[in-house]
Amino acid sequence: MRITRTAPGRARKSVVLATTALTACALVLTGCSDDDSGSSDKASDGSVTLTVADYGQFGYKEAKLFDEYHKLHPNITVKEDTTADEQDYYPKLLQQLNSNSGLGDVVGVEVGRIKEVTDTQAAKFVDLGKSINVDDWVSWKEKQATTKDGAVIGAGTDIGPMSLCYRRDLFEKAGLPDDRETVATAVAGGWEDYIKLGQEYKKKAPKGTFFTDSASAMFNAVVSSNAEQYYDKSGKPVYKDSPSVKQGWKLAAEVADKKLSGGLAQFQDPWEAALRKGTVATVVCPAWMANQIQVNSGDAFKGKWDIAKAPGDTAANWGGSFLAVPKSGKHVKEATALVKWLTAPEQQAKTFKAAGIFPSNKKAYELADVKSATLPYFNNAPIGEIYASEAESIPEAVLGAKDASIKDELSKQINNMEQRGTKPDDAWKAATETIDKSIG
Repeated sequence: MRITRTAPGRARKSVVLATTALTACALVLTGCSDDDSGSSDKASDGSVTLTVADYGQFGYKEAKLFDEYHKLHPNITVKEDTTADEQDYYPKLLQQLNSNSGLGDVVGVEVGRIKEVTDTQAAKFVDLGKSINVDDWVSWKEKQATTKDGAVIGAGTDIGPMSLCYRRDLFEKAGLPDDRETVATAVAGGWEDYIKLGQEYKKKAPKGTFFTDSASAMFNAVVSSNAEQYYDKSGKPVYKDSPSVKQGWKLAAEVADKKLSGGLAQFQDPWEAALRKGTVATVVCPAWMANQIQVNSGDAFKGKWDIAKAPGDTAANWGGSFLAVPKSGKHVKEATALVKWLTAPEQQAKTFKAAGIFPSNKKAYELADVKSATLPYFNNAPIGEIYASEAESIPEAVLGAKDASIKDELSKQINNMEQRGTKPDDAWKAATETIDKSIG
């Protein structure tokens, strides 16, 4: 499934580390505003080159969407300029916006950044609400990219409904039930039940294994299941007093103290190595995470992984991105058409099938590639059913301008609790001091 950026959005680190260049062709766009249509600087032969700047894994290469687009309209070439790590990508995007140079014709924006971009950079982007039916997305997705005056500056690509990925064989060796229904029941009471299950696992854990990879991942899952996270509705940062942050921090500290995790920062080399060695029993699993597990665990563990409903009765979303079209581009009309096509239900269903990136377009949920989707690697888990049911009940989260920075710093200090034995109070102090400086 998808891979990453950082932030309360997906935490994805791309399996594809190199920039890819693919050809594609654009459909003719109808219904665009003259104000936002922009110029179209075509070559003498009528050809147009569009650049899609993104990060991590959006699934377009895996689904061969640009190849398909090119067959429809061979006069347009699409070059995908991919940055592996969103933390490297976003500062560069801000520099390009501020200098109004170097921008792609289409740019990706992580959900953890969309509030800041919407509040501070909206005037530089096309209002996609004039050409795309935003009612097709899950309702909270549209609102995340909507300005105060109603412009929609980003088209939703995906979301990250939560589940729990676990190793059936390790559960069995530890004397725990390993079928997905029983596992879901065992953690139905919430993340406290998840920790209790971890303690049971630890009693008979196979040598060298850990119940979970990362307490910081669990922290993010806890926070992501709540409407109020790091900011309140007025735009004020409230992470120090947020009930969801307090709960997540307390539970993460408990996981660290009881040594239930491997203390692995996700997407880093030690984390990938642990998956290859098969030493992690559970991973908090937004939709895009399954692909990361499959790629890094390899053929040796095919069928040994499974997917169950996430702990608790409150759905959570971790991740999701947007495609936006800068007004300064030379091919605004063609770029907008490309975004409209890429975020249509048929294309979102294809990226889900190819890379596990779950659609934000509700109409995709009724398509066979989503509705009937199973994942052979994960013991044929019915992922379409699992994620679609979660997606419909995810609370509308309040986003803030510095969500990503806050989340990343808190996660860093949770990692310090796990890896260095930093006391929770000391870790909290270090995190809050750094965050307060960074967000003013």
